Amino acid sequence: MLRITPTVKHLLILNVIVFAGTYLMGNEDLFYRLLALYYPMSDYFAFWQILSHMFMHGSFQHLLFNMFALWMFGSAVEQIFGQRKFLTFYISCGLGAVALTFVVYYIQIYPVLSDLQTRGFTFEMIKEISSLNILDNNMFKGELLAQKMQPLLESYGKSLSQMDETTFRLFFDLNVKSNGSMVGASGAIMGILVAFGMLNPNAELMLIFLPIPIKAKYFIPGIIALDLFSALSGVSVFSPSNTAYIAHIGGALTGFLLMYFWKKNQFDKYRWN
Repeated sequence: MLRITPTVKHLLILNVIVFAGTYLMGNEDLFYRLLALYYPMSDYFAFWQILSHMFMHGSFQHLLFNMFALWMFGSAVEQIFGQRKFLTFYISCGLGAVALTFVVYYIQIYPVLSDLQTRGFTFEMIKEISSLNILDNNMFKGELLAQKMQPLLESYGKSLSQMDETTFRLFFDLNVKSNGSMVGASGAIMGILVAFGMLNPNAELMLIFLPIPIKAKYFIPGIIALDLFSALSGVSVFSPSNTAYIAHIGGALTGFLLMYFWKKNQFDKYRWN
């Protein structure tokens, strides 16, 4: 049986403590507002969320799957890297996941912002409307947006009745994109998967729903390809529909680049302990 290495053990404990604390302290919404990662357009965004979201999870199943993957692949990678290098790699992959998520977010919302500004809306007004809380039972509601927009528009000398359907849809899409949040260690763990695959390409892995061994050099690129397909198509494969596929790809890409750099520059020379 694979031994749990020190850094992996501490990460497992920290993730479990944060998850338990989120539900046991009696104010789950407060924890999410503080520690989940919100996008820069949101009033809830804070700089520490770039790190803290990696230790938050949305459900027990989410936590269980991520921690199982961390134990299964992380311990093998840490045995080769050593503790400090493994932790640096893990955090770097998590940050890489955030970076790509923010880049894609910017690419998606910049045309919307530009379009709304050409329609006569100031950036301040756009930001206020995009920050309105239009969630009801975890669903974004257009009727809530219309209801809350009306007094805000009037304060700027505008009216909802003057707004066409396309403009309203732009505001709704921007609100949804700006007020979503991201939690989980998946981005960092995708980087760990890449490291495991590059260090142990012929290791045989087995899926629960497909009980035949698959070599890591095929299995891990396959997982990344499914994430890429889901991100581009909007069709979820083997994952919930709210999975942060772009973050997965960002973590995997960061892991690959780090491994490529270290290998190119004589891997053992960069071992830290």
